[in-house]
Amino acid sequence: MCRGDQHPDREQEMEATDVAFTALLEDSAEELYEQAPCGYLSTLMDGTIAKINTTLLEWLGLSRRQVVGRMRFTDLLTVGGKLYHETHFAPLLQMNGEVSGIALEIKDTDGQRMPVLVTSKVKTSDGGGPMLVRTTIFDARDRRAYETELLRARQAAEEARRQAEADRERLQEALAVLQQSLLPAELPTVPGLEAGSYYHTASPDLLGGDFYDLFPLGADRWAFFLGDVCGKGPQAAAVTSLTRYTLRAAALHDPDPVTALTTLNTVLHERYTSGTTRYCTAIFGVLRPGSDHVSVHLASGGHPSALIQRADGTAHYLPTPGGMLIGALPRAQFTPARTQLFPGDTLLLYTDGLTEARTGAGRELYGDDALRAFVAEQPATGPQALITALTGLLAGFGDGLDDDTALLALGVPAPLSAPRVKI
Repeated sequence: MCRGDQHPDREQEMEATDVAFTALLEDSAEELYEQAPCGYLSTLMDGTIAKINTTLLEWLGLSRRQVVGRMRFTDLLTVGGKLYHETHFAPLLQMNGEVSGIALEIKDTDGQRMPVLVTSKVKTSDGGGPMLVRTTIFDARDRRAYETELLRARQAAEEARRQAEADRERLQEALAVLQQSLLPAELPTVPGLEAGSYYHTASPDLLGGDFYDLFPLGADRWAFFLGDVCGKGPQAAAVTSLTRYTLRAAALHDPDPVTALTTLNTVLHERYTSGTTRYCTAIFGVLRPGSDHVSVHLASGGHPSALIQRADGTAHYLPTPGGMLIGALPRAQFTPARTQLFPGDTLLLYTDGLTEARTGAGRELYGDDALRAFVAEQPATGPQALITALTGLLAGFGDGLDDDTALLALGVPAPLSAPRVKI
């Protein structure tokens, strides 16, 4: 398209641009130096100021007569700036011939400080000898304000992070105390019986729903239970607390295991019938120590079967098929079972965090068979020893163990072996 065909508005824009460039080119070099948006100065090699522009003089609040030939560059700096100039700036300039982007502060006649960025370069003669130093000074007040604000923001973020960590620690401490309140502080001593327990918390930030207990019923009988409430957090903790106290109260009224679980089912179903359904799995049982053994009568509601480690080195599950979840339905079926524990035998109850741990490269479930095999491999030296071995097993799962796990082991101590007599 030829110029004559251009739109009138486009022609006006081009003419305005030409005028602007023409006005810019009319500025003299002296005016560009004096009115530059940064400070310029030239000093002799000893630092005496030989030339300075108007911009820098205005920043300093000084006249040219007060500065040129009367002051050195370091006279413009703060005390800290002078020290830095002598120890770092000047040696670097002498060694390299230039220094770029150094943060310093200059002071005006009122003593006010102004942050600046300084770049200096040595001008040399034809023979290579130093003649003078040319220095450019940029106003860094906006940058300093930005850095200060950035630092303040970082400090605020760091303080918020520290506060959040402190709050999280306090929360974890509170949750740990609450979690402990849902478990017996220690297991009671049962004549003729040894007991051991362990609780693994998967997350310090969440309340778990696993529980266990062992308590006397009178008449040489002892009740025990272990279970797992569905879910985590405060609501699960509330169900756990209700479950523990209900089972304790039910056992004192009627210690039959099926009756105790039936009472718990009624309480949970009626308590949570109008909101979110809350349920649990549990094994409840009664121990009756005898002269040479302990009789065990238990019932299960949807819980993994108890595992028995025998003194002869074998291990097997005590089947309780058909037991239903507790609290899910108004009426539920619970499966009873009986066994006897002889010296060296141990009854192990556990929650499914153990058997549902993920293992190996394929992240497969640990499973019931692996647990039975592990228990069978352990020496039959009592509940405490078995709990210790299982604690090590849980620790070995690492991040594959992502659920709380409760363990309760009850057994009859094996008689001490008679000392061997050397012949």
